[in-house]
Amino acid sequence: MKTKKTQVAIIGAGPSGLLLSLLLHKQGIESVILERVTGEYVLGRIRAGVLEQGFAKLVREADVAHNMDTIGQVHDAVEFAIGDKRTKIELTELTGENVIVYGQVDITRDMMEAREQRGIEAYYEVSDVQPHDVKSDNPYITFTQNGEEFKLECDYIAGCDGFHGVSRQTIPLDVRTEYEKVYPFGWLGLMSDTPPINPELIYAKTERGFALASMRSDTRSRYYIQVPADEKIEDWSDERFWEEFKLRMPESARDNLITGPSIEKSIVPTRSFICEPLQYGNLFLVGDAGHIVPPTGAKGLNLAASDVSTLYKILTRVYKEGDKECIEQYSPIALRRIWHGVRFSWWLTDLLHNFGDDKDFYQQRMEGSELEFFLNSEAGRKVIAEQYVGLPFEDLK
Repeated sequence: MKTKKTQVAIIGAGPSGLLLSLLLHKQGIESVILERVTGEYVLGRIRAGVLEQGFAKLVREADVAHNMDTIGQVHDAVEFAIGDKRTKIELTELTGENVIVYGQVDITRDMMEAREQRGIEAYYEVSDVQPHDVKSDNPYITFTQNGEEFKLECDYIAGCDGFHGVSRQTIPLDVRTEYEKVYPFGWLGLMSDTPPINPELIYAKTERGFALASMRSDTRSRYYIQVPADEKIEDWSDERFWEEFKLRMPESARDNLITGPSIEKSIVPTRSFICEPLQYGNLFLVGDAGHIVPPTGAKGLNLAASDVSTLYKILTRVYKEGDKECIEQYSPIALRRIWHGVRFSWWLTDLLHNFGDDKDFYQQRMEGSELEFFLNSEAGRKVIAEQYVGLPFEDLK
């Protein structure tokens, strides 16, 4: 078995793991990344595209923001359509902040290239990854690559390996508590090389179900419609999708829809999941390894960024100031913001989606009243705007 050493071992080479490694590198802190699939496979994951200002500022701090700031689209507003009535939430006017539309694939590619340029070590296509002695001062990870066994000794382990990764499973069942809410629907998404239907994103609530008009650029659109959880992707031709999506857009926007062949089509499940705590000894859960939110409100990737921010601050203090006690702040700080994000995603999901017969007339009227208040009053629109652009990242004590 070949033995290697580093200061921080990062399991997972998605955007969370890459961003953490780049930030640590800037502080002179060594890290090694382990990833079970190829880099090409990682880049094949079509995911989020709306970046909160907190995420954008972290990317700039990591010195990998050139493409995001030159190609990404700054959005100062977002629209909500209830039937045919459209309401614009002026994000910048209400909060002084905005969001950036820049695809997760693109930001991941930028960070992968920066990692290679800066010489941060990464192992792709590894198997049998297993953390050991995470509650000791000398944790390590064993893994296999190309039939060769490795032992990676480290000080800390960042589990950025997603919901199905090994990191969360390392925390004993009697130590962790898991909360989950599964919704009876998913999002059927289609991406096409066509101009977006609208300059801003449109979140649409209709009797036929929810729809979202999003984009990746001026020439690439990303659209979603609510479908039953057991729906099959093969039952949805492009033609069927376009017909249904158009019916769910407000009438004033329908003539702007330009259709075309899909370049990607998939169904995203809709659920909330939170693991507590997010730390066990010197192991930290980051992003989807510890929490998942419905895609409504675009909080998944952005909550992962807030985890990265907190862990980055902690590890910088540990190595720069020798304060090892501060690591106990990770889970409480991260979970506070996570639960805020989960609540916002739950709230939007509950208000904008069609639950069929699961809600009685009273609930429906209450939701109608709630939407009317939040969309028709400046105070209500500000509440939405503040959460949409992202709550501030919490500092360490």
